[in-house]
Amino acid sequence: MIDDNLLPFCFPAVRRKKITAAFDGGRISSDGGVMLLAQADHRLGIAERLARAIPDGRDPDRVTHLLPDILRARIFAIACGYEDADDLDRLRFDPAFKLACGRLPDSGRDLCSQPTVSRWENAPALRDLIRLMDVMVDLYCASYTKPPEASCRSTSMTRRRAGRSPCWLRPGKTPLLGHRDPRSPAPSRPAHPPGLAADPDHHPRRRPLRSPAGHGMV
Repeated sequence: MIDDNLLPFCFPAVRRKKITAAFDGGRISSDGGVMLLAQADHRLGIAERLARAIPDGRDPDRVTHLLPDILRARIFAIACGYEDADDLDRLRFDPAFKLACGRLPDSGRDLCSQPTVSRWENAPALRDLIRLMDVMVDLYCASYTKPPEASCRSTSMTRRRAGRSPCWLRPGKTPLLGHRDPRSPAPSRPAHPPGLAADPDHHPRRRPLRSPAGHGMV
């Protein structure tokens, strides 16, 4: 008979406590993969770098959850399939999530709750969002041995629904919003239908939605 028991394996210590993943009971978490995400965050410093891009005007003496910890918990939750901030009301007690965020599962302080996350999700201003995008561009370019000359990234579903072009990112330069690939030739303009081209009042350039009389909509 084949023995399918899996051997335990270890993770880096948290607060000088040895961490071992095993499959023989105890406090169980269904999100053990979050520990691998924690190692990626530790190597890349994603949460720390994003936190530095957002001003934190709270009184340091009254802060319970540091901004990097708040971002780290939210990022890990989304990566594990928990897209709603409400999920953190339960995940904040999860032993695997607490370990991934550098806290002991039993004696460590619980993670942030949904209201804390929601306040910070609505806190960044436009300039903060631009700095956050800069961080993500730097992380993306750092994944290459030689940074690409340009990269196309769709900024949001809103831009897609509005029919706008994606955002072209160029390392060290201002993003080209709504532009075509700067390396591609200019697209040819489609021909107008014969009936429309024969209309003497038609002009290929866009006109305002006003009638010739100057009132009402066309």
